Amino acid sequence: MEEIIRVENLKLYFTSGGGVFRKGYTVKAVDDVSLFVRRGETLGLVGESGCGKSSLGRAILKLYEPTGGRIFFEGKDITELSSREMRPLRKDMQIVFQDPLESLNQRHTIGMIIEEPFVIHNIGSKEERKKWVKELLVKVGLPENAINRYPHEFSGGQRQRIGIARAIALKPKLLICDESVSALDVSVQAQILNLLLKLQQEMDLAMIFISHDLSVVRHISDRVAVMYFGEIVEHGSVKQIFDAPKAEYTRKLLSAIPVSHPRLRKRKPARA
Repeated sequence: MEEIIRVENLKLYFTSGGGVFRKGYTVKAVDDVSLFVRRGETLGLVGESGCGKSSLGRAILKLYEPTGGRIFFEGKDITELSSREMRPLRKDMQIVFQDPLESLNQRHTIGMIIEEPFVIHNIGSKEERKKWVKELLVKVGLPENAINRYPHEFSGGQRQRIGIARAIALKPKLLICDESVSALDVSVQAQILNLLLKLQQEMDLAMIFISHDLSVVRHISDRVAVMYFGEIVEHGSVKQIFDAPKAEYTRKLLSAIPVSHPRLRKRKPARA
């Protein structure tokens, strides 16, 4: 399968300014990370809160400017591209955020929110955009009449569907989901995950699914990368990571997953 995204030795450091009586310090949010994602597959990126997962996702999209390393999109080195040069590529690289209430403009109707990507990239007439917005609403499981309503009128799961509709509007090739189901109830999580899998199959999407929840990552991913303090400590297929983890940190993460049946609680991942 064709590679959509590849990062090599990517670094993202944040440095504090310090002060007269205080020395500045550097936080290595992402430290020498290399990974790739092929067309139509999902890479699960998992680790504890604060390990650098979200920072890595934003650095890949160049929402944060990397400190070092290289980013390749469809084989093209985009590391040094300016914001202006990146703009045409934005339609191919989209993100779904954790909190849809914060990522959606509360003063805009749903129609305005989903239409925004078409407006930014100057695609279609007003009539065409309205038609496309209605089609996108149906595609993500919402009624067409949602077009004139506002985000606060919807549940968390419905708002996430709106965010997904906006993200897929321009038919991207790469979708990064940043903790996009973590704020939802378990039953709603399952619905959103199934929607993402359905859209992936229909659109041949490459996805990076960022989560601290290994059970969710296992359900949706083809491969998994385990992140710890800004570094990838283990990377492999879902079967390899969950059945025969090599890194001690991965084993600790797996041991923390709640088990549904008491008889299964004593079972532990096999050691390599």
